Amino acid sequence: QTDFAKKYVAQGRTEGRTEEAAHALLTVLRARGFAVPDAVRERILAQKDPERLERWLEKAVVAASVAAVIDEPN
Repeated sequence: QTDFAKKYVAQGRTEGRTEEAAHALLTVLRARGFAVPDAVRERILAQKDPERLERWLEKAVVAASVAAVIDEPN
């Protein structure tokens, strides 16, 4: 594989990981009975940092609100 191909394979894995994490987060919020406003849903789906999505997912399990999950200092 060329370096060019390796780069795109790695990029695809990261994109797949972030998409999966975003959908998992939305599923947890929905299962917890939280209404997720469209703007928040779009923010979650647009997030490309897998570590941030993982932190949000961990918070979603115990948070009292959607805002408590995604409102954090950047």
